[in-house]
Amino acid sequence: MDLFKKTPFGHNLFLKKWLIRIMGLITHSRYKGFNKLEIEGSDIIRSLPEKNVLFVSNHQTYFADVVAMFHVFNAALSGREDNIKNILYLWNPKLNIYYVAAKETMKKSMLAKILAYAGSISIERTWRADGKEVNRPVKFSDISNIGTALDDGWVITFPQGTTRPWKPLRKGTAHIIKKYKPIVVPVVIDGFRRSFDKKGLYIKKKGILQSMLIKQPLEIDYDNESIDQIIEKLEYAIEQHPSFLHVIPQEELAAYEADHQKRRYSYKGN
Repeated sequence: MDLFKKTPFGHNLFLKKWLIRIMGLITHSRYKGFNKLEIEGSDIIRSLPEKNVLFVSNHQTYFADVVAMFHVFNAALSGREDNIKNILYLWNPKLNIYYVAAKETMKKSMLAKILAYAGSISIERTWRADGKEVNRPVKFSDISNIGTALDDGWVITFPQGTTRPWKPLRKGTAHIIKKYKPIVVPVVIDGFRRSFDKKGLYIKKKGILQSMLIKQPLEIDYDNESIDQIIEKLEYAIEQHPSFLHVIPQEELAAYEADHQKRRYSYKGN
């Protein structure tokens, strides 16, 4: 590899590769050690083209979710079948994987800045800033940056824009889909909010079964489907449509809400 070659965002690929290797080594035991990650859909990852792929997922922690995806995607590309055994799959990681994250989150600590260098597309949230509700226009440069990342490789996004379950999806994701026409791959995760604190940095409980289900790409009529139709399709695909609430026991919903409140106030317990 050319030591001076860079991503479209100016990040040195040699440095990025070593950051992914090191962070992968540090975090591997969080998904195969302290806890177990159950994976389904590795074959789908291997069938995807090199670029213009958008992964849409529900969201449970700031960082643990996307780090797990880096592990799973690279393991699948290295021939692992629904597992992340043998961390050597990170020796030659896919370097054109990006993820959408709030700009304010990626500036809060040195660790966040390191994770941002590994592949963050930092955007300004239009609905929330510094813990307060806001209402500001979408920055076209943010949309353009996502398009640049899709043109270069794969992008992971969490269209709810929050780690709280069953919240409405932000319509910006549907606009991006209509504009750039990517292959859209749904991902459904579970167990991460029970394993980690809200940021996904600290292990909250050991022995938790985490899961990641990678689904077949969605069939989308980019030109004729409306924004609302695409949003509804995404909600069903990542299992966050309001109708799912009707089949979830009330005690489970209450437990989710109680856990959210604990995480909101940086609760750390067993």
